[in-house]
Amino acid sequence: MNIFQRIYSLLFSRFLVSNNRNQNGKIETALVKYSKMPLPELFQLLNTSAQGLLESEADDRLEKFGLNQIAYEGAPPWYLLLLMNFANPFNLLLMFLALVSFFIGEMDAVYIISVMILLSVTMRFIQEYRSNQAAEKLKALVSTKATVFRRKTETSESKKVEIDIKYLVPGDVIYLSAGDMLPGDVRLVSAKDIFVSQGTLTGESLPVEKDESFNPGNSENPLEMPNMCYMGTNILNGTASAVVVSTGNLTYFGSVAKSITGYRPETSFDIGVNKVSWLLIRFIFIMVPIVFFLNWFTKDSWLESFLFALSVAVGLTPEMLPMIVTTNLARGAINMSKHKVVVKRLNAIQNFGAMDVLCTDKTGTLTQDRIILDRYLNIEGEENSEVLTYAYLNSFYQTGLKNLLDLAVLEHRAETSQNKNSHQDDIDKVYQKVDEIPFDFNRRRMSVIVQKDPKQHILICKGAVEEVLAHCVSAKMNDLIVPLTDQIKTQIEHLNKDLNEDGLRVLAVAFKEMVNQGTKEYRSSDENNLTILGLLAFLDPPKSSTAESLKKLDQYGVQVKVLTGDNELVTRKICSWVNLSIEGSATGTQIDNLTDSELGSLVEKTTIFTKLSPLQKSRLIAALKLNGHTVGYLGDGINDAPALREADIGISVDTAVDIAKESADIIMLEKDLLFLGEGVLEGRKTFGNIIKYIKMTLSSNFGNVFSILGASAFLPFLPMQAIQILIQNLLYDISQISIPFDNVDQDFLLKPRKWNPSGIAKFTLFIGPISSIFDYTTFAIMWFYFEANTPAKQSLFQSGWFIEGLLSQTLIVHMIRTKKIPFIQSIASLPLLLTTAIVMAIGIYIPYSYIGASIGLVPLPLSYFPWLIATLLCYCVFTQIIKVWFINKFHYWLE
Repeated sequence: MNIFQRIYSLLFSRFLVSNNRNQNGKIETALVKYSKMPLPELFQLLNTSAQGLLESEADDRLEKFGLNQIAYEGAPPWYLLLLMNFANPFNLLLMFLALVSFFIGEMDAVYIISVMILLSVTMRFIQEYRSNQAAEKLKALVSTKATVFRRKTETSESKKVEIDIKYLVPGDVIYLSAGDMLPGDVRLVSAKDIFVSQGTLTGESLPVEKDESFNPGNSENPLEMPNMCYMGTNILNGTASAVVVSTGNLTYFGSVAKSITGYRPETSFDIGVNKVSWLLIRFIFIMVPIVFFLNWFTKDSWLESFLFALSVAVGLTPEMLPMIVTTNLARGAINMSKHKVVVKRLNAIQNFGAMDVLCTDKTGTLTQDRIILDRYLNIEGEENSEVLTYAYLNSFYQTGLKNLLDLAVLEHRAETSQNKNSHQDDIDKVYQKVDEIPFDFNRRRMSVIVQKDPKQHILICKGAVEEVLAHCVSAKMNDLIVPLTDQIKTQIEHLNKDLNEDGLRVLAVAFKEMVNQGTKEYRSSDENNLTILGLLAFLDPPKSSTAESLKKLDQYGVQVKVLTGDNELVTRKICSWVNLSIEGSATGTQIDNLTDSELGSLVEKTTIFTKLSPLQKSRLIAALKLNGHTVGYLGDGINDAPALREADIGISVDTAVDIAKESADIIMLEKDLLFLGEGVLEGRKTFGNIIKYIKMTLSSNFGNVFSILGASAFLPFLPMQAIQILIQNLLYDISQISIPFDNVDQDFLLKPRKWNPSGIAKFTLFIGPISSIFDYTTFAIMWFYFEANTPAKQSLFQSGWFIEGLLSQTLIVHMIRTKKIPFIQSIASLPLLLTTAIVMAIGIYIPYSYIGASIGLVPLPLSYFPWLIATLLCYCVFTQIIKVWFINKFHYWLE
């Protein structure tokens, strides 16, 4: 957050809160009323029904209520973005200096400072606007859908339709299942085992159970209403239908969001930039008064000294810093957009470069995310059609979130049903669904209840082998149901292990036949006394690019750790296929038994973590962060949301569930680790070019202060006129515009990069004074050799330092942009070379031009230029020597 945003927040936060308090109160009152209102009355109030809206009614309401969007989520309009770019500490300081110059009549200073401000703001605005445009285009490809019941006519049947959530309107009846984000504030119409995470609104970590029961109670807090769910929360488990009561800014979430419009928590990147910015501002406020009083004391002219000090303040102000930072981040975002990667937060790009540990799920990242049903076996290890039939019924009739394993079963049926003699042909017409018990991550299984005979119900359970087996009391062998003995259980476990060792994911299928009990509602407690029928084995082959991707990440210094809910045997097999070296493994159960310090030690020496719950994944990432790592997490499931939020950089894909996409900082439109390698490089290039400017600015300013203080103390005239300093600084700023387009050395990209304040301080301390040494040699040459040692010859002295000072400042970026020998072992990009050359040529020409004469500069004799060349060569060589010593001494350079 910049200084303007801080001031804005302080001045207007009270106003924003009070302005929204009335609206918030009205919204809360309305939600409580909707909760306590009998459902028929609510339908009547909303002019809808359990069958949903007509398409024509939905269109009319969309015009009336507008799109279902929170106002602050979009990019700001161009004019607001332009105004915001004026509001940073350095521009505010320059505007103040321009105002002071205006009041004392120094219009030349006003014009030059204004050009500096416009240059910085315009460049930053162009880059941010281009970045926003590119991001908005890609965000249009990232879809968040809602399933609604819609009818074409009053008499037509209501059908489920998927629509973009922004087209949802009050009165819509929607269908919800595990993994869905709540697209609006809703009243439940029907519900089955619904658990909702309300942490975004309440901060509570545990999910809340919801139901459709009409139980008003005495509470007036809408968040405590059991039959209400709110935008911004998400379904963790179960299924439901609900009627939308409010959308957009009229939701509970929308009313809260409006009171904090414009606020974003600071990242480590923001903190790093802000620390540097305020360090420079404090430096300016300390040094400028010293320069003023020193010159006033020695030159006995307060106005001339004041103007000189004003110019020094401008010279010390790194007005291009916001532009350099934004341009680098924006270029990174635009480059990543070419690889179909949506950057939701610009600052996430730098975190990408700093990432040294990537945690990822196994399925879909290391593997093809294309599960196929490879085998369906009875407990004796033979292919069995009944196992496939029951598996199909379970997958076909479940209405929750169909995962890849369910889709593989359904696709297998679609393929085999082409055979007329297929045993699966039309089996969904033979068996009718009665009920279901949805999947959740604690039970790790789900069941459907079907009937073939009206007198009998069949519960079909499918899930993790150990979880299903634990609830079985019998087994079907040779078409006979026999007790589940320890011998049979061992036989099943061995079969499961053999399949796992082949790299197959295994699920168990069990059933229970029951007498039809009429309107009985089935619960998870009914999943007992089951009969184990057989096993399903699924294959998810590794991607062809995975091994190459992991090799690249290893070269870039990024450790890869696999965090999965799958078992260890399958995970180890997949890792061996993709050449991922395994140092150790641990399970979720083992993690639960460890203290935080023990876990911190374990995560450093462990590569794969298996059988993990969502909270265990999040805890592992927190442990890595406490150890000083910058952690990325790649995931796309409901169980990945806590880990995505906990990670320094959350990465998801467009095909992910809603809550995963909302939790991520970056969204890939194609799930491939190769894109992660590109992202790491972009992050490190971005950081490299930002740190170049910061170190160059700090060292240059530090050196200039030494030069100015010395010259002010010993010269009988000003070493440079105020207008000359301003023009020199303007040219210097122009030369830095192309830094974001510079190359970065390959060896710099091989290592994760983080902010290192102590490194920046050491760099400034050792490199900054070098320029002062050669400034003083220039002073000596002009004073003794050219005899510019009287006020009558001050213009010659000032012209000599004007050129030397500009050229040395312009060259410094080439010296610090690489730890190699500049211009020989590492050459800057063409844009940077061109701007450097052009600015140096202009700087040399100015004393010979009309502009130079108008600001007090004079042509220099040709004998000056051999001295200039010698000075600059010595400056470059000495800087290179100190640079090599510095690297060997402290073992880092641009960190």
